[in-house]
Amino acid sequence: MKYYISKQGSDNNSGKNESDAFLTINKAAKIAMPGDEIIVLSGIYREWINPENGGNSDIERITYTAKDGDLVVIKGSDEIKGWQHLEAGVYFVELDNKIFADFNPFAEELFGDWFKYPKIPKMHLGTVYLNGKAFCELRNLDEVKDYTTGRNVVEDPKAFGKRRYLEKDGPFYGFFAQVDADKTIIYANFNDFNPNEEQVEVSVRKCCFYPKKIGRNYITVKNFTMCHGSSGWAPPTAEQPAIIGANWSKGWIIENNIVHDAKCSGISIGKDYLSGDMLSTKTKQKSGYQFQLESVFAALKLGWSKETVGSHIIRNNTVYDCGQNGIVGHMGCAFSKIYNNHVYNIGIKREYIGCEIAGIKFHAPIDTQIYNNRVHDTVLGLWLDWQTQGLRVSSNLLYKNARDMVIEVSHGPTIIDNNIFGSKGNIGYISQGTAYIHNLFCGTMANGDVLDRATPYHLPHSTWVSGYGFVYSGDDRYYNNIYVAPPKNPNQNEKMFSGTKPMDKFTNSLEEYFESIHQKDFESIDLEKFDQTPYPVYVDGNVYYNGAEAFSNEENNHVDLNYNPQAKIIEESGDVYLEIELPPETFNVNTKLYGTENLGKTILVNAIFDDPDANMLHIDKDYFGNVRSQQPTIGPLEDLKVGKNRIKLT
Repeated sequence: MKYYISKQGSDNNSGKNESDAFLTINKAAKIAMPGDEIIVLSGIYREWINPENGGNSDIERITYTAKDGDLVVIKGSDEIKGWQHLEAGVYFVELDNKIFADFNPFAEELFGDWFKYPKIPKMHLGTVYLNGKAFCELRNLDEVKDYTTGRNVVEDPKAFGKRRYLEKDGPFYGFFAQVDADKTIIYANFNDFNPNEEQVEVSVRKCCFYPKKIGRNYITVKNFTMCHGSSGWAPPTAEQPAIIGANWSKGWIIENNIVHDAKCSGISIGKDYLSGDMLSTKTKQKSGYQFQLESVFAALKLGWSKETVGSHIIRNNTVYDCGQNGIVGHMGCAFSKIYNNHVYNIGIKREYIGCEIAGIKFHAPIDTQIYNNRVHDTVLGLWLDWQTQGLRVSSNLLYKNARDMVIEVSHGPTIIDNNIFGSKGNIGYISQGTAYIHNLFCGTMANGDVLDRATPYHLPHSTWVSGYGFVYSGDDRYYNNIYVAPPKNPNQNEKMFSGTKPMDKFTNSLEEYFESIHQKDFESIDLEKFDQTPYPVYVDGNVYYNGAEAFSNEENNHVDLNYNPQAKIIEESGDVYLEIELPPETFNVNTKLYGTENLGKTILVNAIFDDPDANMLHIDKDYFGNVRSQQPTIGPLEDLKVGKNRIKLT
């Protein structure tokens, strides 16, 4: 069955053709059954789509789509007129709280586990938009009247964080809201604009497309623009709503959408409410870490498995201007594919600060595949946290981020291959059991152990917990990478480095590792023999330039501390290019192909580097999918050549 939605329709119609279309998408969402398709005609739809049902399988989906060629925008805001002039640039409007129903974003506080600033006074989930531009929430009416003061407040790193995107000499737009039981008064500084002559919208709904009940499986959502969501802080210990999200379901496809201007998160394939919702902040009984650990076991008790949750496809979306995450998920992101997305301007507004902000932020992305994405202008590109077992991050382009990627408290096996890390800060790594193969690193890295937070690991390709342990560090592979140190920064943290030289503290074989264990006093406490001994590392076939240094025991490599290949990521007329100049020695290093057969097993998890279906994995293609030779070119691109290279990446 096909249902049609039109701004000229009526919910009293049959919905079965364009001339008898429904008026609202939610009308169809209440009655759609497996196999049905909801086709939405052009227009702006101001509603929260709450699917009542899901599909049965990949071949019996419920599909929501914009009509081919039509621009369909779903907004979490309403347009507001009737602004009254207060003084130069400042207007106010009084709203009856009935327009917000049971959710008033201007009364809902922004808070939660690992949320840092601001705490006094609280921020809220509401926002004002002028011709699509989001305002900043200020603390009182005086700051709205004096936008210079307001700008300084927003730039205070202990209050709201420094904002990168502000035009220093341009106008600043701020608002302040007063809320009581009956009404909400919003004061805003519009500078030279008259809000009654422009499009002014205010937050009204938490989400644009998000089922209120879990288990609405096999839904496809495509070809929409969605914006102005007011969902809250989304740590791994909470339900994680967003502008669009699956809410603890299986088999969604979210594709070809534009998602922007979320107060917190754009797309969610995250955790449910029942396994805990910010209990550390609400109860102050235990740490967020402890509640997160408990949430894993609670989810298992509730039925978290490959058969019931996850296995989503998020592809070909553009996600931007979100305060916390472009794409977020904890556990619900497992077994998923995230590819061909463009994610940017995430967290750079910096109205607030917390520890869960990134372009893509996943916890427990078991067997998840993240590839061919472009992520830039974020405070952190990819943040992959806890249980990255079976994760593969491949052929992504990351640049202009404060840092490109963090992998935290995980035990592998994890594969990072054929990526271009173009920012000055590349990797923050406090994990083990990861293989870095055929990447270009243009910045710094930091690594270390974690001996105060044990995290779970699983039976291969499963959610079943087989144990948990600390990060002793090591058990990593570094093969066929190009390392280019960024320009020296006198203020650089001493823990940051370029290359593999800091791996000298590790052994480079299992035999040496076990020998060092056996040399310890076996009358000592059992755990101490292991937690004081890092795992070995395996390093070979890399090149190092411009000050990047090599692991002392690396057999095959090329090091030139003084040569600068001038690696650059360049945006030009909507396209992105890599420029890099390479000497002949780059191509003289002895290399080989890697895969399941020669990557070995991770030590703690005792698992091999295979694909999500337990098949043998062969890393034999480059960034573009070109087949590599048996002695492959170092770095992500097989067709690199001696001398100047200028390669179009997008």
